[in-house]
Amino acid sequence: MIVLGIDPGLANLGLGVVVEEGRRSRHLYHDCIVTPASLILPERLGRLYDAVSSTLRTHRPEAVSLEDQYLRKQADVAFKVGQAVGVIQLACAQAGVPVFTYGPMQVKQALVGAGRAEKAQVIYMVKATLGLRELSTSHAADALALALTHLASRRMPTALVR
Repeated sequence: MIVLGIDPGLANLGLGVVVEEGRRSRHLYHDCIVTPASLILPERLGRLYDAVSSTLRTHRPEAVSLEDQYLRKQADVAFKVGQAVGVIQLACAQAGVPVFTYGPMQVKQALVGAGRAEKAQVIYMVKATLGLRELSTSHAADALALALTHLASRRMPTALVR
């Protein structure tokens, strides 16, 4: 199974593609899409849409694993991230790929075994699981962690899928 993990954001959008081969996972691709604040909002959203659509066409995932958004302290940030999530959902719907959402604690539990694990522990487990020496950004690491979480949730008797 091929899974695209997405760490949503307007300024930085993490993408990570993982394939499950037997009980092992293999890294296929990761990137961080950066949209400068100097661009108008529709251009930024368009770039995110294009990047997600291109990744869906290139890697043909069977599922997308998206970070669930929680209320943030800054309403304007939450609104902008929400718009990015809408663009992601649209691209996935048009490609016919189902979207599954996971919260940060679910990702930490699936990768580290503790829902309150530190971010560094999650990055370490992503690199160890996929045999990567380096990851370009924490956004790409988060996206790969989301993809791995979806694969792990499929093997669990009570799936984390919501």
